Amino acid sequence: MNQSCSNSIPIASPSSRRRFLWDVGSGFAGVALSAMLAEQGLLADDAALSQVGGGAKLQVLHCPPRAKRVVHLFMAGAASHIDLFDHKPALEKHHGEPSDFGEHVEAFQNGLGPWMKSPFAFRPYGESGKYLSDVVADLGEVVDDIAFIHNMVGKTGVHSAATYLQATGFQTPGYPGAGCWVSYALGTLNENLPTFVVLPDHRGYASNGPKNWGSAFLPARHQGTAIFPERNPPIADLFAPPDSFVQPESDAAGLDVLNRLNGLHAAGRGGDSRLEARIRSYELAARMQLAAPDALDISGEPKHILKMYGLDSIPSEFSSEINPVEETVYFSRKCLTARRLLERGVRFVQIWSGNDNGFPRRNWDSHENIERDHGPLARGMARGTAALIKDLKQRGLLDDTLILWTTEFGRMPSTQGSKGRDHNPYCFTNWLCGGGIRGGTTYGPSDEWGYKPLDRLHPTTVYDVHATMLHLLGIDHERLTVRHNGIDRRLTDVHGHVIDEIIA
Repeated sequence: MNQSCSNSIPIASPSSRRRFLWDVGSGFAGVALSAMLAEQGLLADDAALSQVGGGAKLQVLHCPPRAKRVVHLFMAGAASHIDLFDHKPALEKHHGEPSDFGEHVEAFQNGLGPWMKSPFAFRPYGESGKYLSDVVADLGEVVDDIAFIHNMVGKTGVHSAATYLQATGFQTPGYPGAGCWVSYALGTLNENLPTFVVLPDHRGYASNGPKNWGSAFLPARHQGTAIFPERNPPIADLFAPPDSFVQPESDAAGLDVLNRLNGLHAAGRGGDSRLEARIRSYELAARMQLAAPDALDISGEPKHILKMYGLDSIPSEFSSEINPVEETVYFSRKCLTARRLLERGVRFVQIWSGNDNGFPRRNWDSHENIERDHGPLARGMARGTAALIKDLKQRGLLDDTLILWTTEFGRMPSTQGSKGRDHNPYCFTNWLCGGGIRGGTTYGPSDEWGYKPLDRLHPTTVYDVHATMLHLLGIDHERLTVRHNGIDRRLTDVHGHVIDEIIA
């Protein structure tokens, strides 16, 4: 059954009253009809209308939503699908034998050594019996809530371009991040906090930095707001320094003057969204000074919640080597912070694991040693992510919260050196969980090596994932467009289809 958004009503199959209202409301005179129905209370029992918040571009959603908020987990550096989620018995059987791909392979560096099995053991988990690596064993507790996609393909093995592609839908800068599009379409659910919040790796930004969540040609107010929960202060420039002569009263008065001056200036420059965004940012900053400290303070969380996230006993210092304790503490803190932001009305939260390229590795770019790098990162990611899923579920929030796990590309099934893996843009894994997702499913198998999709003619792309995400939010990806430089731009470019097979 095709679950794509549509404004047509099949004659052969009767529509429900709610389906009829949605289909009609999405078409001609939809705005007027929706307003009339709302005034008459005919849609009062339809929770879907509440999905559109303040400042939303869409007045009426294109189809009934299954989710109203998103958590986007991004593993920077290229996480290895065949060492985490995509079990390959063939690599175990032929480990150490010369690799034969049966075709010419374009390696990023020199990573075409012998076949290499994962250094981590795989075991089945959940009722679905999904095989997971030991380093993500914590996800076994929630694996039946997850839909895995194993036939993802990219367009490049270059980190910066591939990161742009997964974050914005394009390989080059100048395009809005996925969270920007969601903010633009659906608006805010809380005027005191940003609509789109980014929680970077505690060590710094991944490839491209803030350009991954910049608003580009969308109104500037839709850009992501970077917050570092572990830093003091977590939000740059929100508060005056403690030893500053600036007092709360004078700060408020100064912001008021700036707002009035900017308002006068903006009155004659209606086409420039930057000034409007600056005014809005001042107003939001004033409100955030009250709301943000509470949202970011985890000290009042119950002990059992902190224990679930692995935050009940935090060491005063960490090893200089990459280690699972540090990765768990910092990633889990971001996950717990995300839950607190979501329940306060933040629409889109993006969580990053791994910072920009450097050595020794502090990201997923494991050219030298998969076990050394992936082990700690994966254990930390899995602990925090599993806790987030369980936490949202027990609070009744998972049903309308969509979680998307991604990375820029995968890694080769052959060795690089003796213990590492080279880039593999030809195949990798994404997974989704929560709002509208059919849990306990696996879609789109890779080949026996994990080198390319088994069905090379029908791979899955980021456009398909983004189309599915928007669909679950009630948005038709082909109808959410912005005219820019003479072209109707959209998150999915000119591609993409909804992956019906993973929708419940």
